[in-house]
Amino acid sequence: MPLEQGQIQVYTGNGKGKTTAALGLALRACGRGLRVLMIQFMKGGGPYGEHIAAEKLAPLLTIIPSGRPGWVKRPIPDPEDVELARIAFAKATLAVTGGEYDLVILDEINGAISFNLIPLDDLLTLMKQKPATVELVLTGRDAHEEVISAADLVTEMQEIKHYYRAGVPSREGIEK
Repeated sequence: MPLEQGQIQVYTGNGKGKTTAALGLALRACGRGLRVLMIQFMKGGGPYGEHIAAEKLAPLLTIIPSGRPGWVKRPIPDPEDVELARIAFAKATLAVTGGEYDLVILDEINGAISFNLIPLDDLLTLMKQKPATVELVLTGRDAHEEVISAADLVTEMQEIKHYYRAGVPSREGIEK
């Protein structure tokens, strides 16, 4: 059963949990039979645990990672990083407007905007084009003020304390 009224949600901030929150929403949606697509920007270093889980929830949950392993250079990204992000954004546009998915998550899209991989105006246009029955989730640090203004829900994850600062590295099954 499709959503009657899809909203636009933004999960941003410097704290841990933005992607995790979006995945929790994806799990809940799959439980109700909704079709979910997550496109991950700047996350080419997988596979991550969510990719393995998505295979088990297919065909309800699909995750498409994009980007190269490693960090994107700021303020002038490598042309290959720009091209990979633009290809992913074209897929995102089709997913949001194409009628195949009930929930579309653009993971780290805010970072892709902040890193100059995708023009802000392209995302704002997509937000306006979103059909009424599609839920759209935008994650990542540094959400642009115009994205925040155009969204229906904005949650900011704030770091209070993080074990990374004590030298604990990313762990399989928890951070990756």
